[in-house]
Amino acid sequence: MLDQRLVRDNPDVIAQQLQRRGKAVDLTKLQLIAQQQRQLEEQRSNLQADGNRIGKEVGQRIKAGADPKGDEVAELRQQGNAIKKKVSVLEDEEKHLAAELRQQLLGFPNLPAEECPDGASEDDNIEVRRWGQPRQEENLEEHWQIAERLQLFDTERSVRIAQSRFVTLMGQGARLERGLINFMLDLHTSKGYREVLPPVLVNSASLTGSGQLPKFAEESFRCAEDDLWLTPTAEVPVTSLHRDEIIPVDQLPLRYAAYSPCFRREAGSYGRDTRGLIRLHQFNKVELYWFSHPDHSSEAHQQITADAEAVLQALNLPYRVLDLCTADLGFSARRTYDLEVWLPGAGAYREISSCSVCGDFQARRSSIRTKDGKHTTLVHTLNGSGLAVGRTMAALLENGQQPDGSVLLPDVLVPYVGCDRLQPE
Repeated sequence: MLDQRLVRDNPDVIAQQLQRRGKAVDLTKLQLIAQQQRQLEEQRSNLQADGNRIGKEVGQRIKAGADPKGDEVAELRQQGNAIKKKVSVLEDEEKHLAAELRQQLLGFPNLPAEECPDGASEDDNIEVRRWGQPRQEENLEEHWQIAERLQLFDTERSVRIAQSRFVTLMGQGARLERGLINFMLDLHTSKGYREVLPPVLVNSASLTGSGQLPKFAEESFRCAEDDLWLTPTAEVPVTSLHRDEIIPVDQLPLRYAAYSPCFRREAGSYGRDTRGLIRLHQFNKVELYWFSHPDHSSEAHQQITADAEAVLQALNLPYRVLDLCTADLGFSARRTYDLEVWLPGAGAYREISSCSVCGDFQARRSSIRTKDGKHTTLVHTLNGSGLAVGRTMAALLENGQQPDGSVLLPDVLVPYVGCDRLQPE
């Protein structure tokens, strides 16, 4: 959430930065609400000071010998009661304005970082680097063709169970999925991440804190009779691990690696990726998440990206890193590096991870602070897929396909899967 002080005192900064995102906004009314709230806060504070002064004076006069039930003391108490009533009215008005201001601010995306490249669409994203040698051969199969031939998953029966864009992993496919999850978690925890297995159902406050609500309500699955939603990503529950907390500065950074099933009603562009594992309503993902001191969040962004890259490198999957332009940033992000893995069957790079620094945007929505001595400040949060498991499987199938129809697996996966290749059962 944006800083209401910036809305009140310098809304032009917000307007200019949102313009970089391609969003034209008029903050005049919002600024007026913020100014009115501040004025009410000052009036209430001054009245409370007067009330405290009167209360102190009552005590002093009684101590000096005044009759507690006399006119002198009664008049002062009457003044104090009148002030309390005024304070109560101002508090109600202030709460009303604060709620209105917060509700409107929840709809604004984060402001892009100064280093974030400007752009009008995804075409303006900047390629930072590449790793590995992309496999380029004719007549290579796409992952869904390989999976169907090896009977790794069943889509037709999944439609019967649920609906389209769901899959049921079978046999070697299920074992590979499980192996990938365990491999990713083991790799990240070996680097100091603390493993987390969060709830799959999350409340509205958690979705609001991470930035999914109110904007993305229609893209989420909701339990009709409860204030609970199926989590779209482990980023949501992990953000709320420390909601309404003050984290001691000597505990930062906190680094978590969380596995969770993820659920999204909106599965991408209609008519695109209708087959296979790329766009599903339910998928598994290992999420990396940092709570960082503001002074160190830029370095943390580089590190969390490197940690996601380490998974691809260990699996020997060629990829590239994109610095997303302002028009392609996610709602909560200040800056994002996308990792795109090479799919030789499709002949294209496809997104497999987004590593974002959110600044204090989520921390302000979730009230997550840190304290160093007497100084309290909002923490910075960062998140990145480490990795999306289904897309990783797709990349392994296409990059590992062999002339005999089998799929050769990376050496690091052999202990997790129990074999060095997938072949017809």
